[in-house]
Amino acid sequence: MFAWKPADMPGVPRELAEHQLKVFPNAKPIKQRLRAELTRLKAAGFLREVMHPEWLANPVLVLKKNKKDWRMCVDYTDLNKHCPKDPFGLPRINQISLAIEDQEKTAFITPFGAYCYTSMSFELKNAGATYQRAIQTCLADHWGKRVEAYVDGVVIKTKNEDDFIDDLRQVFDSLRRFRWKLNPTKCVFGVPAGQSLGFVVSNRGIEANPEKIKAILCMHPPRSQKDAQRLTGCMEALS
Repeated sequence: MFAWKPADMPGVPRELAEHQLKVFPNAKPIKQRLRAELTRLKAAGFLREVMHPEWLANPVLVLKKNKKDWRMCVDYTDLNKHCPKDPFGLPRINQISLAIEDQEKTAFITPFGAYCYTSMSFELKNAGATYQRAIQTCLADHWGKRVEAYVDGVVIKTKNEDDFIDDLRQVFDSLRRFRWKLNPTKCVFGVPAGQSLGFVVSNRGIEANPEKIKAILCMHPPRSQKDAQRLTGCMEALS
């Protein structure tokens, strides 16, 4: 049976590799998942192998909310410390290509070699500001009219049902002109209401998602002074 050893991860401190073995004692499935994720990202053109990187980070697999799929994240703590902050504001996805000279700075180590991203990774310090600036530039003609967007979350809206197809076409024309790609598994069209960033968006406007505030809605009203103090976080009532 294959055993994942610290030697399988050259460049990673031994104590860190041993710690990962303790966290993931059943190493074979983890390694298989990592290989599958690397293969998928390489096939999609988001990764390329790198031989002599100046920067090197460590990846980790994180289980998504659906408890079935895995996401590979890279720890860019050290790299981000050396990057100046982009102050572009984020309001109340798509992939952006990295310059060739910057790609190898995103390199990370795996048991199968070192790889770097060819496109912007969300783990990078200024990824949010970069994506927001790009999407606002792309959709500048539609901003606040038929489109609202937060980074890679885009909502296309219309006031009249008869105008929906035309509004959709105009937005798609802009996305196509800037060569932005959409993930079909995350797209829904022609719905009267939907969830976005944890809120419910409909013709009534933006409302709180009932699932997110269920605990508050089901909370019993305070029946005593101590209950009211506990509700407001009074330290005396909590002690």
